[in-house]
Amino acid sequence: MEPTRISVLVVDDEPALREVLTLRIQDWGYDVTTAVDAAEAERALRQSRPDVILSDVVLPGISGVELLRWLKRNDETIPVIMMTAHGNIDAAVDAMKAGARDFLTKPLDHAVLRGLLDSVAAERTQRQLDHELDANLEGSASIGGLVGKSRSIRELQKLIQVIASSDASAIITGESGTGKEVVAHAIHTLSNRHDKPFVALNAAAIPEGLIESELFGHEQGAFTGANRSRPGAFELANRGTLFLDEIAEMPMALQPKLLRILEDSYARRLGGSKEIHFDVRVLAATNRSVAAAVRDGLLREDLFYRLNVFEIALSPLRERPDDIPLLARHFVREFSRKHSMPVEGVNDASRALLEAYSWPGNVRELRNVIERAVIVARTGWIEPRHLSPHIQAIKPGGPTTIQVPAGMTLADAERLLILTTLDRTGQNKAEAARQLGLDVKTIRNRLRSYGLDK
Repeated sequence: MEPTRISVLVVDDEPALREVLTLRIQDWGYDVTTAVDAAEAERALRQSRPDVILSDVVLPGISGVELLRWLKRNDETIPVIMMTAHGNIDAAVDAMKAGARDFLTKPLDHAVLRGLLDSVAAERTQRQLDHELDANLEGSASIGGLVGKSRSIRELQKLIQVIASSDASAIITGESGTGKEVVAHAIHTLSNRHDKPFVALNAAAIPEGLIESELFGHEQGAFTGANRSRPGAFELANRGTLFLDEIAEMPMALQPKLLRILEDSYARRLGGSKEIHFDVRVLAATNRSVAAAVRDGLLREDLFYRLNVFEIALSPLRERPDDIPLLARHFVREFSRKHSMPVEGVNDASRALLEAYSWPGNVRELRNVIERAVIVARTGWIEPRHLSPHIQAIKPGGPTTIQVPAGMTLADAERLLILTTLDRTGQNKAEAARQLGLDVKTIRNRLRSYGLDK
């Protein structure tokens, strides 16, 4: 990456060294001011704030270490690199204890110095980007927990506000991990039911024999093990919102009862004789195509039409890469607070890897990756080595689409897809298999048949 133009204050009483350093640092694309001693450096600092200070330890009058201590009392954020002609270990120890970023001995290794300045410039760029991301997070880019600035997210946020202003039902569709429950919660939070319960029930996670009780509740003795009466999800969500996840996994025999409640707003607990009135808004979700679920007999058509006043289709994360830096920043802030680890953000190299990855697990996977990275990094910036190994193996800038010529055989198209995916994942067979929905053994067999197993 091209270095950001930063300003450097050089403090040294040797005119020849100041001149050499000025010319060198300017050649590297940075601005330079100079001072002959600590007093002149303090006057320069009061006039303008440099991005980095390069100071000799031995100065006339006040020493460079005392200047460093004064600076840290007044502005501890400016990085200071100390120099000495003596290679004095005690001076180096004192400088590092006082907060110096690094310590160089004269004659200076200009390659090392340039590397340190480039590092400061890169961190400044990263901080500027994170400040912009923070501004987006504090502004309209986050509605009800929906973080993003892509066109699809902005349209989704507008649709959520429209839906929230009514009491209509809705079906939310999208791949696993795209945030269907987050969307449901956002609708609830923005609605006039926001101060009432939000209850979530996953139809796929509850055994078929218990789901009716979970939905409608039961009376004591209604079935073996029913030692006490228990309210169901509709009672718990009364006057609020009930989110039914994986609606297409609900047993077909139970769907007519659900439809009746939605139409009449009355239900009866298992083993009960009393009809209970509910005032509940129902939002449903599925990671299937709802049209296919109806066609395949998994979802009743009349229930589908009753729920589908609005349909909200969530885009997978791979289709909105502009949201990845903002989401990553959001999760860094979340997990830095949660784990009490002062991680500043994601550096450029890591950000490039995150943007190049296909995210089969969508936002949920990104969230988990960032939590792991925060814990591994502990402080400072998240670097590629802090990311999960399968993401480290990604090649940023690799092909994101494949063109299949007309007339290409299915076998050749499969070969092209496998080899391109392997190239994009840095020849990581496990990750390529995961992205393609295949077994690693299948990838190995295909490579063997192509004569590329070596």
